[in-house]
Amino acid sequence: MGNLRLAHSRIAILVTVIFGVLILFACQLVRVQVIQANAYQAKAANEMQSTRVIPAPRGEITDVNGIGFARSVSAINIVVDQTQITDPARVAAFVAPILNLPAEDIQSSITGTRKYSIVLKNARPALWDRLTEELYNYNKTLAGKELENRIIGFFPERVFIREYPSGSLVSSLIGFVRADGIGASGLESGQNSLITGTDGRYSYARGYGAEIPGSQRELVAAKSGTNIRLTIDRDVQWVAAEAIATAVKDSAASNGTVIVMDPKTGEIIAHATAPTFNPNNTKSVELSLMRNPSVQDVYEPGSTGKVMTMAAALEEKTVSPTTVFTVPYMLKRGGEAFHDHEKHPIQHLTTSGILAVSSNTGTIQVGETLSHDTLYSYLRKFGIGSKTGSGLPGESAGLLRPVSDWSRTTAPTVAFGQGYSLTAMQATSVFATIANNGVRVSPTVIAGTSDASGHFTPAANRSSTRVISEDTAVKLRIMMESVVSAHGTAPSAAIPGYRVAGKTGTANRYDQNTGRYSGYTASFIGFAPADAPRYVISVTLQDPKNGHWGGSLGGPVFKKVMTFALQSENVAPTGTKVLPVALTKSELARARVTQIATKTQ
Repeated sequence: MGNLRLAHSRIAILVTVIFGVLILFACQLVRVQVIQANAYQAKAANEMQSTRVIPAPRGEITDVNGIGFARSVSAINIVVDQTQITDPARVAAFVAPILNLPAEDIQSSITGTRKYSIVLKNARPALWDRLTEELYNYNKTLAGKELENRIIGFFPERVFIREYPSGSLVSSLIGFVRADGIGASGLESGQNSLITGTDGRYSYARGYGAEIPGSQRELVAAKSGTNIRLTIDRDVQWVAAEAIATAVKDSAASNGTVIVMDPKTGEIIAHATAPTFNPNNTKSVELSLMRNPSVQDVYEPGSTGKVMTMAAALEEKTVSPTTVFTVPYMLKRGGEAFHDHEKHPIQHLTTSGILAVSSNTGTIQVGETLSHDTLYSYLRKFGIGSKTGSGLPGESAGLLRPVSDWSRTTAPTVAFGQGYSLTAMQATSVFATIANNGVRVSPTVIAGTSDASGHFTPAANRSSTRVISEDTAVKLRIMMESVVSAHGTAPSAAIPGYRVAGKTGTANRYDQNTGRYSGYTASFIGFAPADAPRYVISVTLQDPKNGHWGGSLGGPVFKKVMTFALQSENVAPTGTKVLPVALTKSELARARVTQIATKTQ
């Protein structure tokens, strides 16, 4: 009886223990499957699944007609899991001729214990396809015990590389992208935040260190960058680039710039510099070539700046186009002698004649009809000392000292275009203001943008400012036509059948390295048709060695580019006749006699 009780007691204890264990198991099951289910699921996913970036392409940059200047193309980074390579020397010897790389370089990149090692960056997708095909064919020939000699562990990493189809044609404006995909110069840098896309992400299941096919799941879609359509016309750009490259070479200049602008809209139709660089290969390019000289390099304009002095005097009515001045070869101001570029006897020139022959001493006298504050104010109105608003990266405002800092020789120096500095873009804008009947429109190279779906958004209208009256602008344009005449300094810029106006510039060049004036800046800026301007073109050559006159060096470049631009847009001659203005006192007297005789008939 006692044994029976003992047995029952032991059974009860055993049942209790078993029941307790079952309760513990149940609690643990509840904890795992209910309370901590998400944590264990995440842990399992982390062991079996990973995420990777889906690279997004940068936006495309095109010309005004949609022709690509910069675009992103698909590429493959060929990577390897080193732990899956059993015989690095054998694998390298097999892969090397396919990838066209030295076997020792490949062996170095595939040897080790890293799960991720790049073998080749930015390979064409076709090269990856060839590699996978060759590996498949090789592995297919193995059987039985030879399976351990299979070549595995190579994987593709999808990326984009930047391609510039037009090469160096517009590189100083477009710029290029660094190896890490960030814009390094030009519009690629200035518009980087707009052009850059937003990367996406996808998850995948891992099996033996590799992605399991079909397990990929997109988590966040990649978003392409915004496309930018420029105002640049590729054909006009090509002619401008070829013309300035030839001029720089023939004149042995350090560099040159051509800008073609629509004065009414501020749109830049062409923007060419020389020398330049190929953005597809920037490894050995000097940093100086990566600059955009049209907005980053400043210089003293010389005689092209005289148009602002003339405009101010005409607007203030202190002179007229036919006001006569006695113009000596040399005159003294502030204890310093100023002279014209060529020796001559005393001349009696009209204001128009002073501009036509580009007389320094005559322009000084025109400037003296204005107060220093008035002359300064007009230069500021024309945009000197301020950025043009082009939006191009690195743009300089130039240098114009306040009147309070002027010396006794500053005013006469400023009158004929020295003593202050500007950029080629600012100089172009000055002449565009005159061509646009006295209204300055800020320049731009961006016509608009489009998103990934192709929706195009035009750029906002440019800001505009009235600088001089329409009457003054018309008078000044007629005066500037005499510069391109046989009696002016730039007959080489004349275009048969068209009325052309412009101004030459030959300025002493300040050398930042030596702190002295050395060499020249030669320039010509003009527009056509003169009575209804369609385009303004500026040509600037820095430090030419073979000649230095703006008319002889810049005039032919202007003529070539302007002729093509007018013809490509079917701009017909206006058909109006040039009414030449008297350049000298004697011409003015003859004109008055003729006028009186005509009235008496």
